[in-house]
Formats: sequence, C-alpha cells, structure tokens
Amino acid sequence: MATLPKLKPRRLRSGDAVAIIAPASHFHRDDFNAGCDALRSLGYQPVYDNSIFDRDLYFAGTTERRARELEQAFEEDAVKAILCARGGYGSNHLLGQVDVRKIAANPKIFVGYSDLTSLMTYFYDRTGLVTFHGPMVAKDFAKPDGFDLPSWRFALEQQGTFPAAANATLQPLAAGKAEGILYGGCLSLLAESLGTPYEIHTSGTILFIEDVGAKPYQIDRMLMHLKLAGKLDQVRGLVFGEMLDSNPSPAQGYSLEEVIMRLVADLDVPVAYGLRSGHVSRQNITLPMGVNASLSVDTSSAKLEILEPATIA
Repeated sequence: MATLPKLKPRRLRSGDAVAIIAPASHFHRDDFNAGCDALRSLGYQPVYDNSIFDRDLYFAGTTERRARELEQAFEEDAVKAILCARGGYGSNHLLGQVDVRKIAANPKIFVGYSDLTSLMTYFYDRTGLVTFHGPMVAKDFAKPDGFDLPSWRFALEQQGTFPAAANATLQPLAAGKAEGILYGGCLSLLAESLGTPYEIHTSGTILFIEDVGAKPYQIDRMLMHLKLAGKLDQVRGLVFGEMLDSNPSPAQGYSLEEVIMRLVADLDVPVAYGLRSGHVSRQNITLPMGVNASLSVDTSSAKLEILEPATIA
C-alpha cells in the first residue's frame, strides 16, 4: 500500500471540548467520573452522550452505537480531541463499519491504546491520520499517578520537549541508530490484524510494541507470527513497552528480554525495551504515532526522539 501524506490534527488548548467515546468494552462509572474530573482540572471540557453507558454483553453498547458515536465525535465542530473511556475488547467490530472518509475530512486528536490499536493503525493506514498512544479516561486519568503530563503537553499541545521520563527506563538491547515513522501498539492486536483487510503496514517504521499479562512464550508466538508474515522485514527499529505482568518468574532462569532478542537479533536494527506507554504500572506516556522519530541505542543507553510536531496550530 502506498504511503499516504500525513494528516495532522489541530493542537489541543485549554478550554477545548474533548469528546469521550467507548469503542470497545463497558467501564465502571465511578472511574469514568474520576477521569472526567481530572480532565476538567487540566482545563478541558469533557463531553459525551449518555448512550456511552449502554451495555451489550461485554461491549459498551451495540456495534452500531459505538460506530456512530465515533463518527459523530469526529464530525462535531466543537470537539477538538477524542479520548477513549477504556479498551478491553470490541474495536475490531468497528472496522468496516466506520466511514473513514468522515475521519479524513475532520482530522482530530484521537487518544487510546490496548484494544484501540485496531482503530489507530486503521486510521493511519487508510487516511494518514496521526494518532496518540496514551492515557484513557476510566483507566489512567482516573488514577492519581496514572498519566504523564509532560508527554501529554508535548504531544497534544506542542508544549515543552519530549520528556526525559520517556527514555529514563529504556534499556538497550541491540545497538544502532535509525529513523522512521513511529507506529504500532498492543502486540496482541498487531498480530490479530494479519490476514485481514486491516493488516498493519510496518515498512519504514520504528515499531513500538507493548502488551500486558502475556506469558513469555505467548510474546514469542506473536512476535514469530509477525516475523513469519514478513512484518519485521523492513522495520528500521524496535521499541518495546514496559510489558507489564509479562516477565517470567526468577525460577524460570531466563528474562523476557532474552526471549525477545532470540527472535529479533537477526533483524540488525536498534532495539530498546521499557518505554512506559500503554499498559503501564504508572504515569502513562503519550506517544504521537505516525510522525518521524529516531531511535539511538548503544551498549549502555537508548534514546527515542520525536523529530516533528504531531499537531498543527
């Protein structure tokens, strides 16, 4: 598939209305309310339709409700950013149900992670829309230490520089230097896209990969799936997340880093581990996805840099 021109949303400002949607699982209302309060304290005006509280099995309402909610959030002129209540499961039901022409005609900030990986890669691959891998309302914003404010301000408001916290926990796994489009998300969803019309496009990317609660052999299996499908052949660098609750026990005698490197060492690209975005223990870092980035790794350190603004004035 030919690379589309980047489609950048307008930057977020204090006082802006931010739409909250639930494209996947239902959520706890108390957590949702706490997240809304946190957004108000940052100077934003959270808006949502009461149908967001619908429940259909484990989903936040029917596929039709969730698809129309998403489209309407993009089409509403007063809304300047779209945040997700939570992930869970169900965004894949919206693929093919959402008119991406409406999204391309109304580019806006879209923030999410986990199950939302399906929509974020779809939006970028089909429209060129830059999206944001970062905190969600009923998850991270609902916690006192749930999100990283400097990276949020940098990515969405063009304030400050890419924070040192984003690189503070990065571990070097394979040395090298590369530039490419920052792209990716939750490993489970990246792997599940294969063989569908919504298959990820990884050529020329700094591929970001994270997940939660997957056993090391499951990480191995999903990475091997990507590798056998050719999705790692033309990546320029790899950055792994915190990989929360995925490490083997000390008694098993090996590390998750060893598992990863056994699979990717032969790619001959820089590899780093530990970027705290997505499923994290604290302070979820906001990553702009779809922008040019560089990854520099040597034997003792690793550094990810964002090389261009993710939004326009």
